[in-house]
Amino acid sequence: MPRVKNRVAAKARRRRVLQRAKGFWGRRGTIYTVAKHAVDKSLQYAYRDRRQRKRQFRRLWIARINAAARLNGTTYSQLIGSLRKADIQLNRKVMADLAMHDPKAFTKVVAATKK
Repeated sequence: MPRVKNRVAAKARRRRVLQRAKGFWGRRGTIYTVAKHAVDKSLQYAYRDRRQRKRQFRRLWIARINAAARLNGTTYSQLIGSLRKADIQLNRKVMADLAMHDPKAFTKVVAATKK
């Protein structure tokens, strides 16, 4: 039986891995076997961090809202509770943006919850 080398597919597979490893430090970007492990790990990190990014942004928004709320004489938890009672539907992303870039508008939102 003749030997099958499968050169075209093997080369394409290796080239695909090395393209993904382009820019990696040292041998991780040039040697196939090392690059393969590095690319596999990087894909795991990418999958995990797509979920963690959402958590990290939420934590950042909450910290910014809390800091601005305390400047206005309340706390984050009191503010969120009073927003719900006042039926003001602003999400944390928008609230954090107001707190950072338009403190006067944020103060008006806090005042609206106290009514």
